[in-house]
Amino acid sequence: MVDHTHKAFDTDLQDLGRMVSEMGGLAEQQISDAIDALDRRDTVVAQRVIAGDARIDALQREIEEKAILTIARRQPMAVDLREVVGALRISNDLERIGDLAKNISKRVVVIDAEFRSQRVMRGVEHMAEMVLQQIKTVLDAYARRDLQKAQEVWHADEEVDSVNNSLFRELLTYMMEDPRNIGICIHLLFCAKNIERMGDHATNIAETVYYMIEGRPLVDERPKGDTTSSTVVPFDA
Repeated sequence: MVDHTHKAFDTDLQDLGRMVSEMGGLAEQQISDAIDALDRRDTVVAQRVIAGDARIDALQREIEEKAILTIARRQPMAVDLREVVGALRISNDLERIGDLAKNISKRVVVIDAEFRSQRVMRGVEHMAEMVLQQIKTVLDAYARRDLQKAQEVWHADEEVDSVNNSLFRELLTYMMEDPRNIGICIHLLFCAKNIERMGDHATNIAETVYYMIEGRPLVDERPKGDTTSSTVVPFDA
């Protein structure tokens, strides 16, 4: 009976891990598609990203329900409980990442200006590539329970902030040079901020992986280099 219970719990954990992995893959694709839509002003791809967010939301709900049922049925403790709680936390961060990709796509749909700066778009794409790599690495750290990789992602967040700060200053310059650029530059500021926030969620996941492995929270002060948050600009909900 005990052996059966252990096998059933192992199956529950495997199901949670599989759903988190699927959710992570979808979130990565959403980011890639959203940035591609932004670069090419492709409203068809943007609408696809917006519609695709529903699947990520559904998976998050499935993980939440599975986690609650697993806790109720198996009453896990210590490391077993951390496994369930970890999957639950990571799914919440992945759901928010999906929302942020959707926010970028919503802006693509309403952008009608002709402003083009290859330098700015390269910066946005570079920041998105950095964040995508962080997400891939931290999900791999989760799958492999790799503490070192989780800590690498945690420390890398400052680099994303640095690129965001640079883009922020450059876009402000374009707005001051020509008021006709204000509308499109505001949209790009929102997009850059959404990507930066994705990086924050990757850092959250890294902290969750650390907690799952070590059994305690990562208490060091989180490395942050974002200087744009104090500026009075409303962000997407």
